Amino acid sequence: MAYPDDLLVEDEQVVVHRHPHWKMLVVPVVVLLLVVGVASFLAAVVSAQSWALWAWLGLAVAGLALVGRFTVFPVLRWRTTHFVVTDRRVLVREGVLTRQGMDIPLRRISSVQIRQSLLERLLGAGTLVVEADSDESLEFDDVPGVRQVHAVLYNEVGQ
Repeated sequence: MAYPDDLLVEDEQVVVHRHPHWKMLVVPVVVLLLVVGVASFLAAVVSAQSWALWAWLGLAVAGLALVGRFTVFPVLRWRTTHFVVTDRRVLVREGVLTRQGMDIPLRRISSVQIRQSLLERLLGAGTLVVEADSDESLEFDDVPGVRQVHAVLYNEVGQ
C-alpha cells in the first residue's frame, strides 16, 4: 500500500516507506491456526451429540471472537502503521479506527542510531532511535531493513 500522497506537502518525495516487520504477524497467525485446529477438533468431538448444532454455533462465535481480537485486529494494525522518510521529514502514522501520528523535520534531527538483538539481526529488523533537537529520543521498534533505513535517514539528515 503506497503512502497517501495527500499527506505530503508540495514537492515532497517519499524516500522510504515501511510497515512494521512481519515478525509482528507470527503470533496472530499461530493464534489463527490454533483456534481453527481446536475448534475443528471440538466440533468433531461433539458431532454425535443431540446438542451438536448449539455447540457448533458456540464454537463458531467463540472462534470468530478470538480470531477477530487476536488475528484480524493485529493484522489491520500492522497494515495501517506507516514509517515514512521523505526528503523533508520523518513521519509515523498508526491506528485502525483512530489515527495518530508524529512528524519530525529532518533539520531537527541531531543523531540516528539503531539497536538490534541477535534475532532481529537475523530477521533484518531493529529499533531506530532518532534524537531531535529536544533532549528527547524517539524509538521506532520493529523497523524492517533498519540498516538501510538508518543509512538513508543519515544521508538525508546530512544533506
